[in-house]
Amino acid sequence: MARLPILMYHNVTTDENKSFKLTISDKKLEKHFRYLHQNNYKCFHFCELENRKSIPYKSIIITFDDVTESQYLYVLPLLKKYNLKATFFIAFAYIDKSDLWNYGTEKIMSYSQLLDIDPKIVEFGFHSYEHKYYTQLSNDEIQHDFDSCAQTIAENNLKVYPALAYPYGNSPRKGVEKENFKAILNQNNIHFGLRIGNRSNKFPFKNKYEIQRIDIKGEEGMFKFWYKIKFNHLIKI
Repeated sequence: MARLPILMYHNVTTDENKSFKLTISDKKLEKHFRYLHQNNYKCFHFCELENRKSIPYKSIIITFDDVTESQYLYVLPLLKKYNLKATFFIAFAYIDKSDLWNYGTEKIMSYSQLLDIDPKIVEFGFHSYEHKYYTQLSNDEIQHDFDSCAQTIAENNLKVYPALAYPYGNSPRKGVEKENFKAILNQNNIHFGLRIGNRSNKFPFKNKYEIQRIDIKGEEGMFKFWYKIKFNHLIKI
């Protein structure tokens, strides 16, 4: 059974001094992509995992949350340069606005930018509608959030695969609330649900709604990046 690391990125900057936590510099990001390319990692979109029973030894998924404009400006050229692909998760209420969960400091892509992106390179997924904590919403509010996503997708001719990155990595974790949440995901035809967890996943996935991602931080060097990909399942990082 192979392991599948899923990398989680957010914002990108050209200022090396601002490469910290959720924001990574374009130079560091290029080093990551160059490493994956030179070491022959096989990049997947989530849609390519359907009905798949096995993956190559060096497999990986690259994800970016929030569809910030910095991803359009800096990530897309690097993906093309190194022949990689990624999944971008959209919080639909904020398209062509700012990310209010991050002090309004990051511009979100416009509809025209989203539609301009080559689907062979970037697959879009769900990051909820309003980027709220699911644990703070009622079942009806969660369903309304999904309905709003579906309406936005239909009205703007967006192609979005039903993989969901939980905002803040947050979802109901226990008891009836967890079972109700899973039922809502099923009702909305969500194929994969992603939290954080900082572990690579065994593939095929044991639980399609408990898929873990590895948080890549802007201040970390190449050794930490390499370690997270290769050994994160052994020691908590």
